[in-house]
Amino acid sequence: MAITITESESTMSALWEAPRITARSIEPDYVRMSSLPFVKLKHVSKSYGSGKQRREVLKDLDLEIHRGEFVAIVGYSGSGKTTLMSLLAGLIRPDTGSVTMDGREITGPSPERGLVFQNYSLLPWLSVFDNIALAVNQFFPDWSKEQRREHIEKYIAMVSLTPARHKRPHELSGGMRQRVSLARTLAMNPEMLLLDEPLSALDALTRATLQDEIEQIWERDRKTVLLITNDVDEGLLLADRVIPLSAGPGATLGPAVTVDLDRPRDRKSIQRDPHFKRLRNQVLDYLLGAGARQKPKRRENVAVITPRDEPSVSRRQSLVGN
Repeated sequence: MAITITESESTMSALWEAPRITARSIEPDYVRMSSLPFVKLKHVSKSYGSGKQRREVLKDLDLEIHRGEFVAIVGYSGSGKTTLMSLLAGLIRPDTGSVTMDGREITGPSPERGLVFQNYSLLPWLSVFDNIALAVNQFFPDWSKEQRREHIEKYIAMVSLTPARHKRPHELSGGMRQRVSLARTLAMNPEMLLLDEPLSALDALTRATLQDEIEQIWERDRKTVLLITNDVDEGLLLADRVIPLSAGPGATLGPAVTVDLDRPRDRKSIQRDPHFKRLRNQVLDYLLGAGARQKPKRRENVAVITPRDEPSVSRRQSLVGN
C-alpha cells in the first residue's frame, strides 16, 4: 500500500517565506558537469521520536549529485524517500552528517531548490495564472508587471496549459493540476528541482505524458534534478543515474546504476532493449535482495520479502511501470 504524504500549511509557509533570488540565465556549457559535486550528503542519518519510540528512518547516507545531472532515488513506500527529500529541501535537519549545496550547508528552505509536491498544493480560489503569479510576484518583485506576465505565460505554455490559464484547480484534471505545480516551481527559476513522487497519483496514460514533458524540460534547461519514485521504469526512463533506497527502518542507499541509454528515450523502444532490461534487473536485484533485508515494523506500508525468497513476478511488477 503506497503512502500519500500531505504537506502541512507550515511546510508551505516555510517555502514561501524563503529568501528571494533574482533570475539567472542558463550558461551555454551548463550541460557539462563539474568535477566537484553540486549537492552532497555525507554520513547523513535521521530519526524520529525519542526513547523507546525512537525510529531510525535513514542511516549513514552518502550521495553526490553533479550540476546538471538527473538522479532518481527508487525505493519502497514508507522507506524514507520523503524524509530524504525534506532534508534536501531544508525542511528538516539531519541528526548526524551534513547536507550541502554548492559547498554551502543547507540549513533551511531556499528558492534555489524548487520542490514539487505529491499533492499539487494549489490555492483553490486562484486560477492557473494566479497560482503561478503568486510565486513569481514573491520572488521577482523588481520586475515590471509586463515582465512578470510574460514570464508566467511562458511557463504556462511550457506545460501546455495556455487554454486553461483562467481555470481554477477544481476545474482541472489531476494531471493538469500537477502541470500547474510544476510550472509554478519552474517559474521560480531554481537551480535544482526536487520532485517528490509528483506523478504517483496519476493514471498510467497521464503519468506517461508528464514523464515526457519532464524529460523535455530537463533537456532544454539542464537543471539539476532529483526525482523520488517507487517506479523503477520511471527512474530508468528519465534519469542519468538510478539509486535504490533499501527498506527501513534505517534505510540506506544501494549501489548507483548509470543509465547509459541514448536520449531522447522512447518507452516503447527501451522496453525491448536488452540493455534496459539488464539495468532494470540491477536495480530490482538490490531492492528485492540486499535492500529488502531490513524489514520495517509497519509491514502494511512496504512489500516485505525475505532474503531466501525467489522474487515472484508480482513482487517485481510492484516496483516497475505498468
